Amino acid sequence: MRELSLKNEQRARRLDLAFFRKVGRWVLLESLERTEFEIHVNFLDAAAMEALNRRFLQHSGSTDVITFDYRSDSEASLSGEIFICVDEAVAQSARFRTSWQEEVFRYFIHGLLHLEGFDDRTEPKRRVMKRRENRLVKELRGAFSLSILG
Repeated sequence: MRELSLKNEQRARRLDLAFFRKVGRWVLLESLERTEFEIHVNFLDAAAMEALNRRFLQHSGSTDVITFDYRSDSEASLSGEIFICVDEAVAQSARFRTSWQEEVFRYFIHGLLHLEGFDDRTEPKRRVMKRRENRLVKELRGAFSLSILG
């Protein structure tokens, strides 16, 4: 199965979901070389992300991305749900001097890396994951004009 479903539940920024789907499938098929996946991506505002963060992770405040891995131990395909906070992408883009669109794609990649088994709970693992994330974002910037997203 090759499913990438998208749901926009925020209104702060216009999102071109057809473009996101095109880029997202490219990341999955070309960059990560995945042939089987069932990924659901939800775009939220800060209030909805804060509620999700509190309910499932018992953390206060909003966050940039939350990922739930739905695959069983025996599955080789990726299966999961990624929640992306567009308000956080806008705020972080100013901090890191990038576009909010690139931040949204960075959060998507970060979520996919979690589904691939990457972990960022310790500093050494965080560095490994961040290097991979940066390489994939750079590859993405070279292949697409990310500003088309919104």
